[in-house]
Amino acid sequence: MTRTTLVFLLAGAAGGVLVLSAGLTLLAQRVALRLGFVDHPGGHKTHRTPTPYGGGCALIAAAWLALGATLWLAAWLPEAWVRGEFGETVRAYVGGVHGRMLQTIVILIGGAVLHVVGLFDDKRPLRPGPKLLAIVAVGLFVATAGRVRIAELMGVPVSIVLTTLWFVVIVNAFNFLDNMDGLSAGVGCVCLAAFAVCGLMAGQVLVPALACVFLGAAGGFLIFNFPPARIFMGDGGSLVLGYMLATVSVLTTYYQSGHGAPPYALAMPLVILAVPLYDCVSVVTIRLREGRNPMHGDQRHFSHRLVDRGLSRRQAVLTIYLATATTGLLATLLPGANLRQTITIGVIVLMVLSVVAILEAPLRREA
Repeated sequence: MTRTTLVFLLAGAAGGVLVLSAGLTLLAQRVALRLGFVDHPGGHKTHRTPTPYGGGCALIAAAWLALGATLWLAAWLPEAWVRGEFGETVRAYVGGVHGRMLQTIVILIGGAVLHVVGLFDDKRPLRPGPKLLAIVAVGLFVATAGRVRIAELMGVPVSIVLTTLWFVVIVNAFNFLDNMDGLSAGVGCVCLAAFAVCGLMAGQVLVPALACVFLGAAGGFLIFNFPPARIFMGDGGSLVLGYMLATVSVLTTYYQSGHGAPPYALAMPLVILAVPLYDCVSVVTIRLREGRNPMHGDQRHFSHRLVDRGLSRRQAVLTIYLATATTGLLATLLPGANLRQTITIGVIVLMVLSVVAILEAPLRREA
């Protein structure tokens, strides 16, 4: 199977999951309205009418059904039949899925746990402590049982700690980013597309497959969540979206020692996720500076600053999409880049974040 054929298969998978997710999102919208599972305006929230939750249920159901069906096929299809019908290359891919089955099941379990925690939080807001503890527990579980780890050369204990911290940061970054219609899901789609490209460039299959499945799931939900939103994903969706991005970012191969290329591509996940990471760090800094709990929501995000400067909510969301797409495209140039090219990419990323910082600055009031 050529890389072009693999790309078409992955694109088809993403499209199929998108259709499934869109249908499930419509169903979730109707069920949530009947059950009264809605988000009411008030506090730091910016919507003006009660809006149903449940988008996270549709998102995770679409992705889990697709991945579950893939695992089932890999487990039950005879390898000899696959080889005879589709060739050795496809048989090798099926065998690869079978070999990563335990790891994939662990990943799915971790996402399901965060989904349930998020649903409880949507129904009756949890205190920040228990939610943070759940994220830490899932990060430890996936890093130990699923061997989803970063920096393994530093030893297993250090690797598990660093991986767990990475999960905490990324999950919270996308939870924080879910502050305006279409924002978290759209930025997640852009980042997932970038990770799929990076995985394909590294010759991987599992990472692009996971990224494309969740790209389709998030895209199907986004159809109904783009401003003005008709349904919200809630924490039941944003926690899982951040979790899957953390997982995909850890599993992606950025650098292979012994191939002669410098390890500059190790910066790829930071470049792809630069905008959501910046928003997370800046919001936490502001809240701590003001003596407030960094886990309590407010309207101090990049998106709110853009609206304060006169942009519509749709324009603000599209602006953040473009900023994220810029850093994502730059990340795909890192493999094989020399020192000068890497520095140039880093400078451009800093310039993008500087524009974000300027737009975030409080408006000056004329006396």
